[in-house]
This record gives sequence, C-alpha cells and structure tokens, in this order.
Amino acid sequence: MANIDVVDLSGKKVGTLALADEVFGAVNEDLLWEAVKHYRAARRAGTHATKNRKLVSGSGRKLWKQKGTGRARVGSIRSPLWRHGGTVHGPQPRSYDYPFPRKKLWGALRSALAAKFADGKLTVVESFELKEAKTKEFRKVLEALNVAKTALVVEAAKVENRNLELSSRNLEGVELVRGNQVHPYHLLRYDAAIFSRPALEKLQDALKASAPRKKAEVA
Repeated sequence: MANIDVVDLSGKKVGTLALADEVFGAVNEDLLWEAVKHYRAARRAGTHATKNRKLVSGSGRKLWKQKGTGRARVGSIRSPLWRHGGTVHGPQPRSYDYPFPRKKLWGALRSALAAKFADGKLTVVESFELKEAKTKEFRKVLEALNVAKTALVVEAAKVENRNLELSSRNLEGVELVRGNQVHPYHLLRYDAAIFSRPALEKLQDALKASAPRKKAEVA
C-alpha cells in the first residue's frame, strides 16, 4: 500500500494518506480510451441537420410534361438531382450518447487516478479553507503547490466552499468539480489534480468498494 503526502495551502507537509492498492494499483489504458470516447460522444450537441426535398423551398408542380419534349423526365424542382434540391440521407438531429456500464466507468476512474499518482501529478491538501474570495490569492496557492500548467481542483461533495468557487472560476486552465462529479476525462484533460483530503478519502472508499474482488487462491 502506497502513501501520499498531505500538504497545506502553502505546500508544507502536514501528514500522509494511505492509498488503496485496489484503486491505485494499475492502469488500464483500454478502459480510459473507452471512458473518454463515451464522455465526448455524450457531450456532442447533435444539432446538425440538412433539408430533404420536403423541406427545401421551391414549387411542387411538374416542370414540363412527361413525354414529347426530348428532355429527361422530372417531377419537381426540389429533386435531389437538381442544384438547390433536397439532400438525400443527410444528417438529422440526434443524440450521440450511448449506454456505458457503470463498472467500466469506475474502472476507468481508478486507472486515471493511478496514472496521475504514477506521474507525480496528484496533490492532496488538508482543506481548501480560503480566508477570502480572491483570484490573485488562489493563484499564489497554485504556485505554492507547484502547478505550472492546468489544474483540476476537487472539493468534497458536501462541503460548501463559496470562497473557493469564486476564487477559481476566473482562472484559465483551472476547473473546480465536486468529488462525486469527477470523471476520467477530467483527470486526463488537466495536467495536475488537486484533491482535498475529504474528497479523495470518500472517492477512494467508493472506488475500493466497487473494485472487483480477487479470487482466493486454492491450495
């Protein structure tokens, strides 16, 4: 079982947190790919649309008689064969979302956390207790935590931290999410992941409970 340092907002070590092997033991890249693909598909607007011959503008009368003119027969100016005519089998509004097994999502989340820990990009702070809601002060906190690029900030779901919300929302490349809203896509998108201790403890307990149990070895 591995341990991770717990620091305060100034970057000073104040304790350690034990990491469960069931959560931080291995990385399954295939599961990560599937989870990210599903997340991005579900976020698609799906509002694209084309006009078929029923929707395109134009008269519905027959342009000339069927026979005797020497010209090709045609029934309407809105025919797909004509310029400005309707589109055949074009895209229509639809949802790109599809069912994704919850066990796969949990497995991908365990892999994403394990990858962040292996890369040294996982930081745990004792709490996000900010004295006031100031973006400048929170930027100093990120610098003290050695955040050089983008960062995902995770607070416990039941903790109301208005100062943290106001301080982080205007920082480019920084996103604040609740512990029950963390997705593998978030962990892979941002360079650093900063968890409050209560948020990581609760998430770890939930993922540990959902982890597949190892079969007992038969002597």
